Amino acid sequence: MEGTATFAELDGFILSQRRGLVPGAPAPTPSGADILAELATARAAGQPFGITSVCSANPFVIEAALLQAKEDGTPALIEATCNQVNQHGGYTGMTAADFRDFVFGIAQDVGFPRARIILGGDHLGPNPWKSLPAEEAMAEAEIMVEDFLRAGFLKIHLDCSMGCAGEPVALADAEVASRAARLAAVAERVAAQVGTKPYYIIGTEVPAPGGTVEAVPETEVTDPEAPLTTYAIHRQVFTEQGLGRMLGRVIALVVQPGVEHGNESVTRYSSAAARALTGALAHLPGLIFEAHATDYQTAEALADLVRDGLPILKVGPSLTFALREALYGLDEIAAVIAPEIDPEVLGLAEVMEQQMMLKPQYWRSHYHGNPAALRILRHYSYSDRIRYYWPEPEAVTAVDRLFARLDGVTIPEPLISQYLPRFYTRVAAGTLPATARGLAIEAVRDVLRIYAAACRPAA
Repeated sequence: MEGTATFAELDGFILSQRRGLVPGAPAPTPSGADILAELATARAAGQPFGITSVCSANPFVIEAALLQAKEDGTPALIEATCNQVNQHGGYTGMTAADFRDFVFGIAQDVGFPRARIILGGDHLGPNPWKSLPAEEAMAEAEIMVEDFLRAGFLKIHLDCSMGCAGEPVALADAEVASRAARLAAVAERVAAQVGTKPYYIIGTEVPAPGGTVEAVPETEVTDPEAPLTTYAIHRQVFTEQGLGRMLGRVIALVVQPGVEHGNESVTRYSSAAARALTGALAHLPGLIFEAHATDYQTAEALADLVRDGLPILKVGPSLTFALREALYGLDEIAAVIAPEIDPEVLGLAEVMEQQMMLKPQYWRSHYHGNPAALRILRHYSYSDRIRYYWPEPEAVTAVDRLFARLDGVTIPEPLISQYLPRFYTRVAAGTLPATARGLAIEAVRDVLRIYAAACRPAA
């Protein structure tokens, strides 16, 4: 940690920026976005809890997330990445304000209060424009950060780790911190104007937004000194640039705790393997770590992440993976009980295949193999690159047509058993109506229930 503060100095500085943490003290009762500031406090008090961070722009997923939060009586944390949403529309076609209104519209439909929605911006930085010279890319990033703050986003991940045109792929820590401070200054200025109090995530130890490329048989855990160095350098740079006061609202640093998924494999979290890393939190009081994603982890692993100091459980692809499973199962059911009259109309899987082949840019660099292997990956990969195609007009039409074919139909139990067996027991018991749209939402909620339980781990 040459040129940075000692562990003891970091301890004292962070404590001076945050409320005192008293082990054994009663757990807080968080509300709204302030729940983010209470995650470290609760862990220090011996009563850890977590929050599910839903990273998706899929309307079915967002509806399921809001319904789950409504049932649990918790805030709903919904995040968008810089590639999904930005001032140019991102790949969703939405600006930050558009995304906010999109989420709020679904919330109104399901009766979820806006005040309990926390919007997050992930990887906010120059990544969408990294092919440009650094100054141009950072100017775009400044506009994006301002738009996110004006739209009411309160969880802000500042990520300036990537090199721009003519620069190394990864930048030196001091340059990353300097660029992050530049964006933080914009965020703080806008927050003061609109009267909000954002919370910040800093650092990166993750793949680029969108996920890994191939298999991940081994995932290296972040060196425990790395987050200490990251925080010390950010502290120094932010303070030098007059942003010292905002450090009290830096709540987490991004690390790699040994959690990853590729196309056909998942690296499971191991508390033992991450012990040295999570032990570094002893030198970062008032802070937590954040993993870039926790998809496909077991219930036990998710609960361990919460206990070990990574209580923001970010999830995205596994939610749309579950949705795709349900939609494909429903399409098989429709073929049995409500077959298409027009032989020219394609089934849902064929519509999606057609869209992926017409616009291969979202999967081509991620999937490799012979034609048969590629087709399997396009539809069934854990990386779930098919999620980028559900907003395509042809895909939306195909899903609407599927639901129309099954509208008013109570799906027979034997077909549930055959094509959607995860729901059979509940349907047979009469606790789950066998309606098409309801089953699609339920598939996503089944994943979210695992997260909800993990956010309340047993001591």
